[in-house]
Amino acid sequence: MKGTQGIYGTLADAVVFTHFLWIIFLFTGGIWGRKYVSVKVFHIFGLALAFVVQVFGLYCPLTYLEVYLRQKANPYGVYAGSFLAHYAEKLIYINLPRGLVVFLTILLCGLNAFLYLGWGKKRPRAARC
Repeated sequence: MKGTQGIYGTLADAVVFTHFLWIIFLFTGGIWGRKYVSVKVFHIFGLALAFVVQVFGLYCPLTYLEVYLRQKANPYGVYAGSFLAHYAEKLIYINLPRGLVVFLTILLCGLNAFLYLGWGKKRPRAARC
């Protein structure tokens, strides 16, 4: 179908959008996780997955799914995604040195550990007589 990306292209765009939301959740989930235990568990799992993916040089499962759907949408390899997905992909698959990405991932995990372990909470002062 010339001029249209079909169902696979639409699904690939949805995966890119989901991937973008996932990354936002990894950065902001610690805020929700302090209040809701279920979010905390899911967020910690996500951080652990991101840590393993980055440290061992793997690809996120969402990346594999998107590539598969893009290939099904256009087996000849010409970019057939939507305008928004094209620019969202540039944010998701940012071109940074691997060492910097690993460092930033470890920093993100450390900051969330700081949040979850309560090191940033103000402790009540002892009452003065």
